[in-house]
Amino acid sequence: MPKNTNFPQTRIKKPEPELETDLDNWVIWAAWADRITFEEIFERTGLKENEVIARMRATLKPGSFRLWRKRVHQKVSIKHRKRFVLERRAEQEYGLNALHYQSMAELNADLEAENEN
Repeated sequence: MPKNTNFPQTRIKKPEPELETDLDNWVIWAAWADRITFEEIFERTGLKENEVIARMRATLKPGSFRLWRKRVHQKVSIKHRKRFVLERRAEQEYGLNALHYQSMAELNADLEAENEN
């Protein structure tokens, strides 16, 4: 089933903390959310990706931090908007399931091949 938007949508299980009153909790909440990108965190807080990582490292227990970093690098999490947009475009325009690709280079190669045909 195709998605209706080109930007990530967050399914909320925990309510979003107030950004203005509790910045640390909001950053942790947003960093754990799979569909909130680092770009969106930067737009709302001004914190760059490396600053979010440093804040998570300082706040979380070591094991929780390792689990979070592993999750960010998996295909489940979409923490980079460019990657999300490319994968969504592949799904919508070409019917390609981007989760089957091992790297963005493979996905880009298939997209270029589709464009040539």
